[in-house]
Amino acid sequence: MSFSFRRDVLTRPIFAWAHKALPAMSDTEREALEAGDVWWDADLFTGNPDWSKLLATAPATLTEEEQAFLAGPVDELCAMIDDWKVNWEWRDLPPDVWDFIKAKKFLGMIIPKEFGGLGFSPFAHSEVIRKLSSRSITAAVSVMVPNSLGPGELLMKFGTKEQQDKWLPGLASGREIPCFGLTSPDAGSDAASMTDTGVICKGVFEGQEMLGLRLNWHKRYITLGPVATLLGLAFKARDPDHLIGSQEDLGITVALIPTDLPGVTIGQRHLPAMQVFQNGPNWGKDVFIPMDYIIGGQARIGQGWKMLMSALAAGRGISLPSQSASGAAYCARTAGAYARVREQFKVPIGKFEGIEEPLARIAGTAYQLDAARRLTCAALNQGKHPAVISGIMKLHATERLRTVVDDGMDIHGGKAIIEGPQNYMGNLYRSVPVAITVEGANILTRNLIVFGQGATRAHPYLLQEINAIGNPDKAAGLDAFDSAFWKHVGHAFANLFRAWGRSWTGGLFAPAPDAGPVIGYYRQLSRYASAFALGADMALLTLGGALKRKEMLSARFGDILSELYLLSAALKRWEDEGRQQADLPALRWVMANGIRTMELRFAEVLANLPNRPIAWLLKFVVQPFGPRALGPSDKVVHQCAQMILSPSAERDRLTAGLYHAGANDDGPLARLEHAFRLVVANEPIEKRLRAAHIRDWQEAASRSIITAADVEALTAAKEAVAKVIEVDDFAPEALSPIASQHHPAPATAERAAN
Repeated sequence: MSFSFRRDVLTRPIFAWAHKALPAMSDTEREALEAGDVWWDADLFTGNPDWSKLLATAPATLTEEEQAFLAGPVDELCAMIDDWKVNWEWRDLPPDVWDFIKAKKFLGMIIPKEFGGLGFSPFAHSEVIRKLSSRSITAAVSVMVPNSLGPGELLMKFGTKEQQDKWLPGLASGREIPCFGLTSPDAGSDAASMTDTGVICKGVFEGQEMLGLRLNWHKRYITLGPVATLLGLAFKARDPDHLIGSQEDLGITVALIPTDLPGVTIGQRHLPAMQVFQNGPNWGKDVFIPMDYIIGGQARIGQGWKMLMSALAAGRGISLPSQSASGAAYCARTAGAYARVREQFKVPIGKFEGIEEPLARIAGTAYQLDAARRLTCAALNQGKHPAVISGIMKLHATERLRTVVDDGMDIHGGKAIIEGPQNYMGNLYRSVPVAITVEGANILTRNLIVFGQGATRAHPYLLQEINAIGNPDKAAGLDAFDSAFWKHVGHAFANLFRAWGRSWTGGLFAPAPDAGPVIGYYRQLSRYASAFALGADMALLTLGGALKRKEMLSARFGDILSELYLLSAALKRWEDEGRQQADLPALRWVMANGIRTMELRFAEVLANLPNRPIAWLLKFVVQPFGPRALGPSDKVVHQCAQMILSPSAERDRLTAGLYHAGANDDGPLARLEHAFRLVVANEPIEKRLRAAHIRDWQEAASRSIITAADVEALTAAKEAVAKVIEVDDFAPEALSPIASQHHPAPATAERAAN
């Protein structure tokens, strides 16, 4: 190898320093990083995103068959469900609903048609979950789990042809009910520390002696576990007798376990936050399976973690984000209608600025989450598996759902607190902590995964440098590091000057497409992308591997990256929907709120970066005047709230894809929509009454201010509103026979008189 001054004099000592600064990467970390791929997140990490690339991305669309399924079986399933009875009486979906789900192949939406499934796209999967979630959380979860992380997807991606032929038709038809066992009592977020084992040995299976594994496990929180017939199981494989090789600890492995095998115990049900989807623990004691029950066969032993991370890279971007986007839109539709029909001080509560603020937050969040859902599905439809983006989606969709559901509860007040068939908010409120916790707890995802994985995976050069450092061939590693490192240096300097110029000019000259009234937002995102890329490089340079332990710093960088993605999605939605002027208030609310968040996170990073000289330099470059963004103006808040306070095309766009009750439905949502339409239709009559300073309708009619037909319309609206705002009550013995016997209801004045 010939002498190179740059490599041998400049790079070599840096290479040696990097060996010490960057910690060794564990196998599970490497497998997680290698799972999935990168997409728009990589463009954001360059600091100079190519907006034409984003805008050229084809929007996610449905085929005619997928549209027919949503308008047919999905609507039929929604109409079959009485959510109050599901949650409070049956504690499960009733048998006829389960039969319908199986018969219509809801459990096999993602399984290819050649195996009897529906072969639907990720976007179709997302749309089905969106609509079901607006009717029943239990139904949505029961359908989404088999189509997300589970045996079906793992078999499709990693199973042998024989395994696919054997199991996929049963999974598609519903003859087999799948679940997946990953979480153990001693291994939650740190799933790699599981103690469930599979020891390679010889045993007897169906009367024949063969090589296989003896399994022992304890899993909990397993959705569909209590009713599953086929369990996908993650465990650590060991070969103490060296029956298949010289290595003893083989790593995490995934296998299929029919739940009727000897030694399998299916536990009783968990009740997660009063949600009644089937969920519970299971155990295995000396369960013997043949080697071909390992997904992918013997060749896949020890590859389970990589398989799981690869599957999660897609599934985590669909299921919970779809459910969360649905919940936000549901809150927008219900809270907006309720705020219009509910009066206090003789004024609809939606006209109070104190109510407008949460209404705007609900409407803006609904716009943003569905924009991000669609953009992510567009990537998935194209065959991408963006692991970092999926993490962003799961984290921020569920967190923002928590905020808007709280807002919706506040706006509804007592209406949402009193349980009963007429409460359409309570179950959604109770379900939120489940979404926050599962598929990677949000605390973990925010502090360790979004930036921790994103910095390595999506950065244009960092992963190349890490791989070069880990190369056992030191000479080859040095060559690879030399090439990547100096490109990285050039990248950092480009972002330094880019960020400096864009920050000091407020992004005035940053690149942006010809986007009419929103061109400034593209420029701002270009500005913050360059600042983010520069800040990330400086943090990595000064902290090295220690950045992984600086979780609060990592979380703040992750928040900036997340906002860049979510705001990009909002702009893309506005373009894809034809630049709807009526939707601009929602887009402006989203952009102002996101820019404020990024400004605050940058300020927090600069205040807490341990290397103070670098922090001062960064402050001079990227935030010379301090955080200046104040968030949405009062005018934007007012305009955004108005989008959901009246029937309109923009309200329908904001809440598209939800289930709407049929004409004969007299449920609480149908009552709300009916009252909403009547109240809005009567607004001209109300204006005449206010102008005349008359509240008595009969007096107004006698003075010909309004007609008899107007009185009839006002009466009908008043009766409809009364039905909306009423809440349920129960006889004491219906709630607690013991309490009714020992604690009789107090005698009120009315009862005493009777």
